[in-house]
Amino acid sequence: MKIGIYGRVYKGEHLVYLKQLIAQLNKQKIEVYIYSGYQKQIQNSKTLLALPSFSTHIEVKDFNLLLAVGGDGTILDTLSLIRDSEIPVAGINMGRLGFLADIHKEEIEILVKAIVQSSYTIEKRTLIYVESNKNSFGEINYGLNEFTIHKIDSASMIVIHVYLNGEFLNSFWADGLVIATPTGSTAYSLSCGGPIIFPTANSFVITPVAPHNLNARPMIIPDDTVLSFEVESRSASYLTALDSRFHTLDNTYQIAVKKAPFTFNLIRLPESTYLKTLREKLRWGEDTRNS
Repeated sequence: MKIGIYGRVYKGEHLVYLKQLIAQLNKQKIEVYIYSGYQKQIQNSKTLLALPSFSTHIEVKDFNLLLAVGGDGTILDTLSLIRDSEIPVAGINMGRLGFLADIHKEEIEILVKAIVQSSYTIEKRTLIYVESNKNSFGEINYGLNEFTIHKIDSASMIVIHVYLNGEFLNSFWADGLVIATPTGSTAYSLSCGGPIIFPTANSFVITPVAPHNLNARPMIIPDDTVLSFEVESRSASYLTALDSRFHTLDNTYQIAVKKAPFTFNLIRLPESTYLKTLREKLRWGEDTRNS
């Protein structure tokens, strides 16, 4: 078995957990590789983890799974390495509990045991896919959380005309518009007043950002819908984002958004569930009046 370790920001307090993780994997005779950019940060801190490295999505195709060390943002970054291979990803959280990276750093031994015994579960998460006449997002034109259209200046709102399967839906006068997957429903969309969508709901949610027409509410649509847009702006351009990747576009771009033909496979430990993570992250059922 071959496993890759990916991280994007190394902190000194990670070291004890990284050593524990590597020791546990080596004990099980598992081949361990570490992302070269993360390894360089570790070596720059005068710490040496003698592991073979990897740096490209082609190398990752040989792995059985990938371990993301960090938080939810780290998991989003793994998309550039996983791509359409559907290799399972486990998120080891080094900070606060995440929606995606929900395996605590204190649970490393439990994680390795689950890997060896294949006792973990896999949640197949929908990805959102962007097509453009100018290939605006290159090869990585898909995201796990959301696709966003947003005004580029601080003064004027934009008008976004939205079409579903070619039929006109509505014109949104707003600062922007979020098209979120069920995974992304607990991210930017939620902060804009969108609903929480269960991961297996086969839906997208359209959530306006600071709409001028206050009767424009978030709308849940089937994820087999193709969305297209026309954007009016006083500026010559507007901003688009696919998860954390940003591009500035103008009216010469034609954009369509739809469900990707492949999924992101998220590993959960045997005792972990989506509902348990929601309760812990959102502190449901807790009396916080005196906390």
